[in-house]
Amino acid sequence: MYSERKRSGAAGKPVRKKGQDGLIRLNKFIASSGLYSRREADRLMEMGEVTVNDETAQPGTMVTGTEKIKVRDQIIRAQDRKVVVAYYKPVGVTVTKSDPHAKVTLEEVFRYPIHLTYAGRLDRDSEGLLLMTNDGALIDAMMRSANEHEKEYIVRTRGKISDEDLHQMSKGIWLKDLEVKTKPCRIERLGDYTFRIVLTQGLNRQIRRMCKARGHEVKSLKRVRILNITAKGLQPGMQRELTQDEKMKLYESVGLPLSD
Repeated sequence: MYSERKRSGAAGKPVRKKGQDGLIRLNKFIASSGLYSRREADRLMEMGEVTVNDETAQPGTMVTGTEKIKVRDQIIRAQDRKVVVAYYKPVGVTVTKSDPHAKVTLEEVFRYPIHLTYAGRLDRDSEGLLLMTNDGALIDAMMRSANEHEKEYIVRTRGKISDEDLHQMSKGIWLKDLEVKTKPCRIERLGDYTFRIVLTQGLNRQIRRMCKARGHEVKSLKRVRILNITAKGLQPGMQRELTQDEKMKLYESVGLPLSD
């Protein structure tokens, strides 16, 4: 293995620079397995939990992909085919790999022949569309809030919500506990208690916080669309692999090439 950083070691291996033939960043290779994002891979390297040919790897390490690469004693292999699955998360499922305080985790209820990871979260009390994939680059692109990807939700409040409430939320509203003002968004009234909202940012429990700032409690929240992918035809717990056309448009929307 090689590193972009100069570092001492018993093996005394030469330092190589990025861009030489056949070498890719280790975090990118790990992300291609679909098990971790590049950010997670870097964090695990900093924790000393990644090895290449039984040597501890550092952030910036370069590999060919033919080495024995392990994360937490699990051998990592790149996936040749990029898979994206639309999954309808039921209420009560916590979107995490493991959480000792969660009653039910996504890891326990979602099944697929190869390992897939969520590209974006959805809180436990909400339901609706999650995108699951083995492409770490897609996960990274979807998680970057600066990309302003559209996500659409149907919201029902416990009390009647006024036109003024909806108007103020659409303009952007100050969230005191997060000390941030939300970005302007599109809102459409569907009934006395319900509305459709399209966000381009992903603050923690954002819609619930926005409603609370206007004195409302959310009774139900469903995510029905992420970019060009919708939850149409899916019921809680159901899933389907994206069509090639859907996948091409999704990758185009986030500025990534789709090679398969």
